[in-house]
Amino acid sequence: MNQLEGAVDTGHKADARGAGEAIVTPLRKRRLSGELYERDPKIEALIAELAVLPRDGLIARAEITKRSDPGYVPSECLVYFIRASRRDNNEVWFERLYRILTERVLRSLPRAESSDGKTESLTRGVVRDKVFGRFVELLSADRAAYNEKVDYFEVRFDGALASLRRDAQEKAWRDENRSQPLEYDEESGELSPEVEAAAGTHDPFAASDFDDPSYRSRLDAAIEALPTEQSRIIHMLRQGFPIDSKEPDVMTIAKALGRSEKTVRTYRDKAFAALRAAMADGDER
Repeated sequence: MNQLEGAVDTGHKADARGAGEAIVTPLRKRRLSGELYERDPKIEALIAELAVLPRDGLIARAEITKRSDPGYVPSECLVYFIRASRRDNNEVWFERLYRILTERVLRSLPRAESSDGKTESLTRGVVRDKVFGRFVELLSADRAAYNEKVDYFEVRFDGALASLRRDAQEKAWRDENRSQPLEYDEESGELSPEVEAAAGTHDPFAASDFDDPSYRSRLDAAIEALPTEQSRIIHMLRQGFPIDSKEPDVMTIAKALGRSEKTVRTYRDKAFAALRAAMADGDER
């Protein structure tokens, strides 16, 4: 076991440096700048606090579902302890944490049936299945060997899950509409809202060749060439900020820029369209 792997016990020992303190294992994924991903300082401190609790105490805290409850454990922390549990080789402990986290994920995803339970949406059902399946797949891969893709869930869980939803929604829309022509508004000549929404969900950072250094270099250059506000929105999306949120204490892109949610989404769609065009031009050269 190397120093990084063994830095933290999974939740019930204090570090020898002092009572109530624990070493929190750093993340490994690096940004394009070369800097390591870092958790929010509050999350980092809470992980260290939770790490010295008895396991039953940690589970009791983790089972709190209301975010406004002072004892609520953010999902970023649960991901940390789930990942750390692979060093224990204790499947019971893993399953207890895993059950709580996956139940949270399922509660956050759209249900296939309507609120009255009378009708179902195939698209919503497909999106729900795709997102949950991909999330479980990532955790399973990380259980076998450290998977850097899971690091983002410790940095910004809601943002990482939202990214999975965008990918799933785009794929579902394409599957349902692959044989339908693009629809335009007869008066404005603009794409229909459905097509515009699907275009806006295209994420250049989820491209299959994103790990290619030359692709990332071209993408960075294309982002810098965007209008200032569009560039800011793209940078904030990359950092995991949501466009909007029902939670009053969550910092959003709309709040940060002083714009409406609709305006931010319009700028995002225009930015993504410009990035797609720029990257396509680069592929032809």
